[in-house]
Amino acid sequence: MARRGSSDGGAAAPGPKKKRWARTRQLKQVYDMTVRVDPPTRWWLLLAFAGPIVLGLLVGLLAGHPIYFTILGLLLGVLAATFVLGRRAERAAYVNLEGQKGAAGAALSSIRRGWTIEQEPVAAEARTQDMVFRALGRGGVVLVGDGPPSRVRKLLEAERRKVARVVPNVPVHLFTVGDGGAEGEVPLRKLASRVQRLKPQLTKQEVAAVQKRLKALGGIRPPVPQGIDPLRARPDRRAMRGR
Repeated sequence: MARRGSSDGGAAAPGPKKKRWARTRQLKQVYDMTVRVDPPTRWWLLLAFAGPIVLGLLVGLLAGHPIYFTILGLLLGVLAATFVLGRRAERAAYVNLEGQKGAAGAALSSIRRGWTIEQEPVAAEARTQDMVFRALGRGGVVLVGDGPPSRVRKLLEAERRKVARVVPNVPVHLFTVGDGGAEGEVPLRKLASRVQRLKPQLTKQEVAAVQKRLKALGGIRPPVPQGIDPLRARPDRRAMRGR
């Protein structure tokens, strides 16, 4: 008797065991990364997991149902440990990003909905590698400087003027990634939440219209190769005549 195959001839979908193994492996990778950056995480996880179990056992002994309350505490412990790992992993991820070029753009990209995030910088300084990233939502236009705050301010102001020429009546918010000591400075880990807390000032229709106008600004122009003066460059006339 012929062995029955799949109707589409493709590979079979991964079974529940493979999916569970993939999730477990991913969870272990997150745990390893978090503990490497933040070693106390292992003790916080132990406390979050064991605390509800011990509390459930004590309540169960007093209520006369130790097994039931211990199992309930076990389930709560798993949930609590998962929550703590998620929060500590997020913090560890931002610690890894701090000081790296493009960190502001990566932090903005963590915003899930309500905002349109430009994946590439809208302005950059080739010499210093300072960058400006842009986001658009109902709170207006957000420009975030990626570089030393005292230096990236000029790049931010230049980009703000460009945006103001295209959408003059739309609020533009300027932020720089820093320790939060000066006006407009936001710690990297708080950047996404700070943007999301901006008060809505545009409707969804206005956001769509602003998005179309911002596209007119274009992206970053490719740099001119070193040693070439664009004002003195001359076309190759022989090539133009086909010689």
